[in-house]
Amino acid sequence: MLVKKVIVGPFQANCYIIADEKGGEGIVIDPGGDVEVILDSIKSSNLNIIYIIATHAHIDHIAGVEQLKKLTGAKFLLHFLDAPFLEDPKLNLSSLLQTPSTFSSPEKFLQEGEKVKLGKIELEVIHTPGHTPGSISLIIDECVFTGDTLFAGGIGRVDFPGGHFEALQKSIREKIFSLPSDTKVFPGHGPETTVEKEKKNNPFV
Repeated sequence: MLVKKVIVGPFQANCYIIADEKGGEGIVIDPGGDVEVILDSIKSSNLNIIYIIATHAHIDHIAGVEQLKKLTGAKFLLHFLDAPFLEDPKLNLSSLLQTPSTFSSPEKFLQEGEKVKLGKIELEVIHTPGHTPGSISLIIDECVFTGDTLFAGGIGRVDFPGGHFEALQKSIREKIFSLPSDTKVFPGHGPETTVEKEKKNNPFV
């Protein structure tokens, strides 16, 4: 499986480009800006992007969605509980950047246990609320893409609208820490880690 990370936007969010092989169909997770850079990475692997998936609807993870949709024709997917964030700059945090933004509804809303298939790739959606009500993580093979739920040595903020510390802890303990210990964790910011490392060392869980 091809996994490429592109660091984008003023908050240095991790955007991931995934495909089963170079030159095939692909998925973009969390295009939080710098769409030209994302496109360059897509083109360098000769990929046809079919889906854009946001792990949650904060501006640093969705800023590039509209432009990327227009340029690739890909379908946008998001958990239904974060739908209100798309229409409210205070919820999606774009108001903090003094560039209030709203976004179109996704082509499809995701929910717990749903599977997104593309070629040999199958993503399983797990609902991991706490950072936002509709935060999701995506399991692919021995990897999990956690958005802003879990970082290397940290967790997502819970002081934004819709955040809930106990819910976030529960999501991590019950959904992510239940995965095999050698599962690779690809977070929304910062370096990669593993489930084992975070179970042993993360001070917030």
